[in-house]
Amino acid sequence: MLGQIIQYFQNNSGQYWQYVGQHITLTVVTLAISMVIALPLGYIGSRIKVVANFCVAFAQVLRIIPSLALLFLLIPFIGTGIVPALIALVVLALPPLLINTILGFNEVSPLYKEVGTALGMSQRQLCRQIEIPLALPYILNGIKLAIVEIIASATLATYIGAGGLGTLIFTGLGLFDMSYVVIGAVSVAILSFLAMTSFDYLIRKVQKYDKANYSI
Repeated sequence: MLGQIIQYFQNNSGQYWQYVGQHITLTVVTLAISMVIALPLGYIGSRIKVVANFCVAFAQVLRIIPSLALLFLLIPFIGTGIVPALIALVVLALPPLLINTILGFNEVSPLYKEVGTALGMSQRQLCRQIEIPLALPYILNGIKLAIVEIIASATLATYIGAGGLGTLIFTGLGLFDMSYVVIGAVSVAILSFLAMTSFDYLIRKVQKYDKANYSI
């Protein structure tokens, strides 16, 4: 099998990097859309309990929907291609983003807000200089969970013509050629690992900054 893998990269390296590019593009676009939806909604949810309860219930419902089932449910309404794949992946990415954003803002101690108010800060300044920095580790953790979920689930987007590394996996399954499956699966695992370790490092840096600057 190792020889087949080496031969594939010798003959199809351009195609491989095209699949990697498609996978990363799909992941980045999905994450951007999800953040635009989830972060403001999560912030509002941290302020308004009814919105928070709705977001939590909505996130729990989304978590029980299998990604492959969601992809196939969208086909009759939207067809195949990038758009239904983006919708399905956004739905899968929203729960961790919503939950962690609400949790992050709720974990900010009222004491910090009282100190900021006593120093004459406006609500906007409190949000920008105190709430967001202290909530950021939780938000970043939500982004980490979401991006790992997207990278893994984007392999299924191949079923509806969205491309990506899933093409290699399903081509290998169709041809009974495990070398394609291994290349695709290992590549997805590497992308997930790199994303996870990068965000873990970033979270540690932010937490260290918060401890240095917001210790009372």
